[in-house]
Order: sequence, then structure tokens, then C-alpha cells
Amino acid sequence: MTTVPAATDTSPRPASPARRSVGDKGQRQHELGMFLRSRRERIRPEEAGFAPGGRRRTPGLRREEVALLAGVGVTWYTWLEQGRDINVSAQVLDAVADTLRLDRQERNHLFTLAGLQLGPTRAECTVLPASVQRTLDAVTPYPALVLNARYDILAFNEAYCRVVLDLREIPLEERNMLWATFVSREWRCSFVESESMKLHMVAGFRAAMADHVGEPAWQDLVARLLAGSELFAELWERYEVAAPSTRIKLLENATAGVLRIEPVNLWLSQLGQLRATVYTAADEETEAKLRQLTGTSGVAAAVRPG
Repeated sequence: MTTVPAATDTSPRPASPARRSVGDKGQRQHELGMFLRSRRERIRPEEAGFAPGGRRRTPGLRREEVALLAGVGVTWYTWLEQGRDINVSAQVLDAVADTLRLDRQERNHLFTLAGLQLGPTRAECTVLPASVQRTLDAVTPYPALVLNARYDILAFNEAYCRVVLDLREIPLEERNMLWATFVSREWRCSFVESESMKLHMVAGFRAAMADHVGEPAWQDLVARLLAGSELFAELWERYEVAAPSTRIKLLENATAGVLRIEPVNLWLSQLGQLRATVYTAADEETEAKLRQLTGTSGVAAAVRPG
């Protein structure tokens, strides 16, 4: 319990406008720091891709882990959380908000405390309900995942890890389908006719970006992809646009050989611009191989192309 010293004079004194302004700013900075800390401490390390072991003085993520995921300096983020008077841009604050998985109301609150105008409203949910993961698990043996319009991988099932790519091995900040396809060395699955698939992905991304021109997260992803992949840069300059494909694809699995899979896109309209893609078997041979790879048997999964 903190003891408050007695004051000899408790009568209110009017503050000058300048003093009141400084005091309000300091209070906002303090509230900003406390809010960031509370959001940081609610995220378990394993949820962000870090090992849960080791001694931690506080629950949740460490400051340096938030800084790493957000792509900002550790000192800068520490000062931000300490309520120091530092320069804060909307782009950087947006990255921090993404890292801390803030919902729309929390993001609005963060920007208000920082004295910034919130950018274009995102029509997508940042935290998926548990029912979405249960749905992905229920369609086993079919690989399935949830993507947003920016191709960020938001959820996936065990079948996807066994058949296509073990996304659990990829750091959280690199779980983007475009990044995995064009830049990451962890991409081990092999699609036959991969060049046409990659062109279609870039065309779909460009089409989706029309609704997000000027948004920092999109601009940053494009810049990193252009810097990291000559092939992406070449395809990006073609200015092709396309919708998500549902044509049959051939996937070469190291254990089972070639799989004929047919994507089914399920749009999660209540969550914004999110879609669940389920890779169904296009023939009985692939069905049997998928069941062997995932260790399942019996009646086929509920989601099949009509």
C-alpha cells in the first residue's frame, strides 16, 4: 500500500494553458505505456512463435520480442512503453498494433493516446474465433488454411503441415503465403507448373491491393518482396490481376508423390476479407494418399466440391 503524504493546502489552483497542455500530454503518454504493457502481457510467448521456457519476470512477451516482431528498435519501443516523449509515426504504430493483436477498438484507442489519426479502417478481424480453427481441423484429411487479402496466414490445420508445408516451423512474422513462396527458404512443397501458380498469386495480390492503396502494411510487404525476390519483382511489373483460383493443382509430396488437389475457397464474410482454402482430393488415389499422410480413415471429410 502506498502512503500519500498529507498536504498543507488542498485548495485547487487554476493551471495555465501551457502547464495544462504539458500535463495532459504526459498523462496520455503514461496511459499509452500502460496500455501497451497490458496488451503485451496478455500474449503467451508460444502464441507468437517463441519458446515458452526460460525465466520471465513478467507474463507475456518481453519488450524486445515485441520490438522484433514489429520491426522496430528495442530502445525505441522501450521508451514508448515508458511513456517518454518520442516521435511516433502511424506506420510504426500500426506495426506495433498488429504485433499486439489489437482489435479495431483497441487500435483506435492506441492511436488516440498517441495523438494520431487512425488510417484506413481495416475490414478484417485480427483475432479469429476458436470456431474457425475447429472447422479447419474438422475437414481433415484435407489441408486447409485461412488467409487474409494480403496473403497473411492466420490459421491452418495439422493436415496442411503434414501434406503441404509445416507452417509451425516458420516464424510468425514470416507466415505470409507470398513471402513463403518467393523469399523464404523454408518453402519445401512443390507444385507442378509452379510458375503459373506464382503468377496467379501475384495477380491476385495486386487485385486485392486496389482496396488498400496507401496502407502502410501493404506497402511494406510489397517493398520487402521486391527487395527479396527478383521473380516477384518481374511478375509484379506485369500488372496482371486475377481472382483466387479453384482449378485443379498438382502437388508433389516427398512421401506420397503427385497429388491432384482441388481448392475450395470459403469466404468468411462475417470476419471481413478472409477466406478459408480447403485443398480437397480431385480423385480417389489422392484421397487415399491424403488419408495415409494424415493418419485418418473412414468416411470422407464433410467439405467436398459440389
